[in-house]
Amino acid sequence: MNPSGQVAIVTGGSSGLGEATARALAAKGAKVAVFDVSVERAKKVADDIGGIAVKCDVSSAEAGEAAVAEVVAKLGVPRILVNCAGIGIALKTTGKEGAHPLDVFKKVLEVNLAGSFNMIRLMAVRAEKEEPLEGGERGVIVNTASVAAYDGQIGQAAYSASKGGVVGMTLPVARDLARAGIRVCTIAPGIFRTPMLAGLPEEAQKSLGLQVPFPPRLGEPSEYAALACHIVENQMLNGETIRLDGAIRMAPK
Repeated sequence: MNPSGQVAIVTGGSSGLGEATARALAAKGAKVAVFDVSVERAKKVADDIGGIAVKCDVSSAEAGEAAVAEVVAKLGVPRILVNCAGIGIALKTTGKEGAHPLDVFKKVLEVNLAGSFNMIRLMAVRAEKEEPLEGGERGVIVNTASVAAYDGQIGQAAYSASKGGVVGMTLPVARDLARAGIRVCTIAPGIFRTPMLAGLPEEAQKSLGLQVPFPPRLGEPSEYAALACHIVENQMLNGETIRLDGAIRMAPK
């Protein structure tokens, strides 16, 4: 799909991977809706790229429905969705404070896994009613997993489970939506220079980067964005999860 002139939603679009993707899609001519729980930060990005900022808690059915309806009213029906919204909480299954709180585990799954599916279903139900583009295509969805889906570290039970779920639903959702001409892929990033890592000392960031076989550095959000755009543009990419990690395989800790 050529992004030019198409409506795109990027969740978690106010920073990190989402911000880079929103900017990259806008540079290719897409009309971008920047979704985030922090609408103030989202507005800064949207103003820069000529898009719109929409406040959205992706884990809420009602908030998601209202946010997508706002996009349809202001920009038109979205044909591109990139799910970058997510949270990470590091807690061991058992520790000094006792058992891992179940509500915390559920919260991570609600945002990372259920939130991704929530946005998929709400975008797809609209895109599937649109006239097909070249090759019968009506939409493209890109999800964000993590190498933690495969190489979960100590304290990542909830995060790894949520990202493993995103990987696991990629193929069945792609099969569900194939009849409508909507493609679904997932990117599983390794260690990237995101706001979560930006708070670490420079030496710590450098040490993490050196764990990557090649290139021995942290990934840049622009590299994620480039792959997301390529997935949008390459019609044969469907039902696949792509590791974007410089060949790293995470150690237990």
